[in-house]
Amino acid sequence: MRVIFRKSYVQDIQLFRDRGQAFWYLLFAAIALAAPLFLDGYFLDELSFVFIYAIAGLGLMVLTGFSGQVSFGQAAFVAIGAYTHTILLTRYSVPWLLSLPIAALVAGLVGLAVGRICGKMHGLYLAIATLSIAIVTERLIGGAGDFTGGHGGLSVPEINILGLAIDESWKVYLLNFVIFVGCTLIVRNLTRTRSGRAMIAIRDSEVSARALGTNVAFFKAYAFFISAVFAGLAGGLLAHAFFYITPETFGMGESIRLLLMIVVGGIGTIHGAVFGAFFIVLLPTVLSWVKIVLPSAVATSGGFDSLAFGVILLGFILFEPDGLYGRWTKIHHYFNVFPMYKKRSFQRQKTFLKTERLR
Repeated sequence: MRVIFRKSYVQDIQLFRDRGQAFWYLLFAAIALAAPLFLDGYFLDELSFVFIYAIAGLGLMVLTGFSGQVSFGQAAFVAIGAYTHTILLTRYSVPWLLSLPIAALVAGLVGLAVGRICGKMHGLYLAIATLSIAIVTERLIGGAGDFTGGHGGLSVPEINILGLAIDESWKVYLLNFVIFVGCTLIVRNLTRTRSGRAMIAIRDSEVSARALGTNVAFFKAYAFFISAVFAGLAGGLLAHAFFYITPETFGMGESIRLLLMIVVGGIGTIHGAVFGAFFIVLLPTVLSWVKIVLPSAVATSGGFDSLAFGVILLGFILFEPDGLYGRWTKIHHYFNVFPMYKKRSFQRQKTFLKTERLR
C-alpha cells in the first residue's frame, strides 16, 4: 500500500493526488472521447443522460454534500433552467451558446434568493421549505398559460451552435461530456478554495465555523447559488434530451431521484455524483427486469417504482452510508493491504463535535 506524505498546504490542495491518479483520469477521458467509435446510438444516449444527471448531482453535492443543507426541491431549479433555455430559444431566437448560460444564471439567482430566505433553517424545516419550492414552481409553470405552454408543455428545438447542427447521438454525447468535464473541474477547484472549505466547515459544525470568522449566511446562500446554476445547466441539457418538456417532468419525483442519486452514489464526494448518475440512469432498466419476475399485480401497481426508490434509499442509509463510492473505496483498500485488511480501519467516524450540542 502506497502512503503519500504531504509536506505543504499546496500539496494538500493539488488537483490530483499523485501522477498515478492523473494518469487514470486522463485514460478515462481518452476512452470516453473514443466511445463514439465503438458504441451505438442507444448507449451514447444513455451515457449522455449519465453526464447530464452527473452535472445536476454535482450541484446538489455542493449544496447537500459539502455545505450540509438538505434540499428536496432541486428539480425546481432544473425546471427553471429547462424552461428558460427553451423559451429563449423558441420565442426570442437567442443563440444556443448564450441561452444556456443565461438559463443557468436565472436558476442560480432564484437559488440565491431561496438561500437567503432559508439561510437560518436546518434539518426538517429546510427540507419542508425546499419541498414547497418544488411544488410551487411546478404549479407556477403549469399555470403560466401560453408563455410556458402550461401543462401541455413545450417542444424543444435541436441544438445549433454557430450554424452547426448537433443532431446526432455522437455529437450530443461529446457536447455533454465536455460540459460535464468542465463542471467537474469547477467543483473540484471549488473544494480547493477558501469558499469550498468554508462550506465544508459549516457542514461539519456551523457553530465552530462561525467562531472561526466564517460568514455562515453568505456561504450558505453561495452554496444555493452554485447548486442552482449547475441544476439550471443540467435542465437546459435535459430539455434537449427529452425533446419535449412539461411541468410534471420536473415534479417531486425528480427531486427525490436527484437526492437518491447523491445518497446512493456517495454523499460528500465528487465521485459520488458520477456513481449516482450511473445508478439513477440504469435503475429503470433494472426495475423493468425485476418486474418481469414479479406477479403482475405487484409489477403493474402505480407505486412500485416509488417503493423501490424508498427501499433502496433506506438500505443505503442503514447499511452503506458512504454509498457506492464508499464501497468502491473499501474494495480498493482491501486489495491494497491484502492480507492485512482490518475492517475497523476503514469504519466511518460517527461521532460529532461537542459544538453540535449547542444547535
